[in-house]
Amino acid sequence: MKISNIKSIIIAGCLICSVNSFAQSALNDTLNIKEHEMEEIVVVKQREGTTRINSAMNGFQINKSELFKAACCNLGESFSTNPSVDVNYNDATTGARQIKLLGLAGTYVQMLTETMPNFRSSASPYALSYVPGPWMKSIQVSKGAASVKNGYESITGQINIQYLQPEDEEGITINLYGSTMARFEANADANLHINDRLSTELLLHHENEYSEHDGNDDGFIDMPKIKQWNAQNRWAYLGDRYIFHAGVGILKENRDGGQVEKHITSHDMPLYKIGIETNRYEAYMKHAFVLDKVHGTNIALMASGTLHEMNSLYGFKKFDTNDKNAYASLMYETNFTPKHNLSIGASMNHDYIKNVIERYPITKHDENGNINDDYLGRTKEGENFKETTWGGYAQYTYTQGTRWTAMAGVRLDHSSAYGTFFTPRMHIKYSPNSIISLRLSLGKGYRTVHALNEYGYLLASGRKLIIEYPLKQEEAWNYGLSTALNIPIANKTLKLNAEYYYTDFNEQAVVDYDTNIEEIRISNLKGRSYSHTMQVDATYELFKGLSLTAAYRRNIVKTTYNGVRMEKPLNNRYKALLTASYKTPLGLWQFDATLQLNGGGRMPQPYATDEKGTLSWQPSFKSYEQVNLQITRWFRHFSIYLGGENITNFRQKNPIINANEPFSPLFEPTMVWGPVRGAMGYLGIRINIGRL
Repeated sequence: MKISNIKSIIIAGCLICSVNSFAQSALNDTLNIKEHEMEEIVVVKQREGTTRINSAMNGFQINKSELFKAACCNLGESFSTNPSVDVNYNDATTGARQIKLLGLAGTYVQMLTETMPNFRSSASPYALSYVPGPWMKSIQVSKGAASVKNGYESITGQINIQYLQPEDEEGITINLYGSTMARFEANADANLHINDRLSTELLLHHENEYSEHDGNDDGFIDMPKIKQWNAQNRWAYLGDRYIFHAGVGILKENRDGGQVEKHITSHDMPLYKIGIETNRYEAYMKHAFVLDKVHGTNIALMASGTLHEMNSLYGFKKFDTNDKNAYASLMYETNFTPKHNLSIGASMNHDYIKNVIERYPITKHDENGNINDDYLGRTKEGENFKETTWGGYAQYTYTQGTRWTAMAGVRLDHSSAYGTFFTPRMHIKYSPNSIISLRLSLGKGYRTVHALNEYGYLLASGRKLIIEYPLKQEEAWNYGLSTALNIPIANKTLKLNAEYYYTDFNEQAVVDYDTNIEEIRISNLKGRSYSHTMQVDATYELFKGLSLTAAYRRNIVKTTYNGVRMEKPLNNRYKALLTASYKTPLGLWQFDATLQLNGGGRMPQPYATDEKGTLSWQPSFKSYEQVNLQITRWFRHFSIYLGGENITNFRQKNPIINANEPFSPLFEPTMVWGPVRGAMGYLGIRINIGRL
């Protein structure tokens, strides 16, 4: 009997145990017939976890299937299987983390959420924990000088986060997670299609890490206890010639760390506590008007606003900040012909920051047990900063089939704080055949430094934090050359990639640990500062279901400190990565393993702690390895994943210097170069409820 209509719905991540029985049951339920004739077979290829972006820029996209290879509780944990992006802790007390791309800190990476700048200034030290992993649909990473469309701030690259969309398939997904470090997370996303054009989405997240874990028994919690509530409501309207997206979000987070009371034997001094309370509110909207579908002519208006309030306590130092940002962009884009594309636009960015620092007196008992509050006087400092930047850009792209792509863009911006500046960028891609692609890029980037907000975690140190105002606007050139090879071997493709990037700073805010052991000084660059990054990686499917990736990266990063050019401290000289992912033929089981080898590096200048000349720390740190494993069992409407991180149980033995004297000038928790926690296991479940 002939089948007139067969509808197949394949949902990524929801694999069936028996394909034949499911197909038979679905047909019987729908058609209520006894006999069927198969007219066609549809073969669906599973999307790769990481795919190269098809443009003149050197970039790649991390898809859901790649994110599922690890727990990926938040953005900071989404790069564990990636050879290009590193994520490191900044200190051992606050949990502040930063991305490193091309060997440089994450402040030089422009963070975008759906192509709009976000997570700047005060949000940057903890931004990686503000994006729950289950909320992300994909992550796009562009290396080097990126497009001028999104602004002038990209120096080493851009990371764009694509959230789940309201217009995606209707249904509810729930993700529950728990670890041996007493961390629990619950996530939910729900989509509702009100009609064919209008849809809405609700994203919810809660996490609670409540254990006071002190693995090295130094009296300090290894990681702060974190409580976070995060929610977004997003809307979409998809018309024939008008598209609208909008949303609002709210985040509340508490971080509590510091000394553990049970380890304190003397009560002459109070406990050294870390407390960071964050309230963040954000809203955005996007309007797109399609003027000519044939030529892709459209006008788009985007706008966003954020309010980031953070109240923090570092021992006896209290730092409060109120950080407001408004951003708007108007863009016009058209294809004159299939070969010629033009994009022009204008943008506005406004920052208003109010900071207050207070130094509270420490309560100390005298010999008679009386309280003396004069141990340290109380001071209070305030700081306000305002900057409005207006700018415009033009970007031209020439495409000649699959062989040549050239993209050139310029920006002209005027800052109320730094005046007018010019940003040129260029990308060229040449693919003589389907096997090889060559890319060349060069461009300039600028960045306004909000030193106290971006490096606030340094207040946890006992050293004096000295910021030499006025700090100049950071300015750097970036040059890149890369090649990608797709070599057919045994009916499969070996993917090879080699790249080199050079970043040269004209102006930079330099964090100096070396010059004075009693100070951490942030000042303008006096001399040269640069980085060289070379990377080679290869991916190959050894046999059906088993994919291997191997990578090696070398970093040479040097800066001038007090007239002497030295390696940047606490920076790994190299990284080697090996990942293996195997999925069984029916797709019911998935096994993922990652091995990282992180090279050693230079420590800041040590000092003698006693008359014997004992050093506070060694002049350098050695290489170390980490192993992550995960097993996933897929069912029709849910999956269960079990895994472990840092299986080798490697951790930095003494990440906190002088932990027994936290109020002394030599207390130093920011000398972190490796993991501060040992092995950790976790268990989670993803449930797809489907349409209501």
